[in-house]
Amino acid sequence: MTATIYGIKTCDTCRKAIKAMPHAQFRDIRAAPLTQEERTEFLAAFGDALINRASTTWRGLDDAAKEQPPQDLLAQHPALMKRPVIRANGALYLGWKADVQKALGIA
Repeated sequence: MTATIYGIKTCDTCRKAIKAMPHAQFRDIRAAPLTQEERTEFLAAFGDALINRASTTWRGLDDAAKEQPPQDLLAQHPALMKRPVIRANGALYLGWKADVQKALGIA
């Protein structure tokens, strides 16, 4: 399986995914931010679910910033992306819950 995990290296959930998928490539979105095309693709696949509204980054934004389009929010604050996003065998997956692990043949 060819896979890429998009996340942040200090994220515990991303670490779990990396451990379970040792052959997957990992891309730290703080060190190598998503391109506009990737943000568009991920938003088309997941919509507003891609924005992590439970994060400390989200809570630190003022109301005006929270009203920005998701594309702009993710460009300015990569840590707002719900993690991980996994690209495997031509499909995209969001998060690391049991349904994603099952779809990837891990659980």
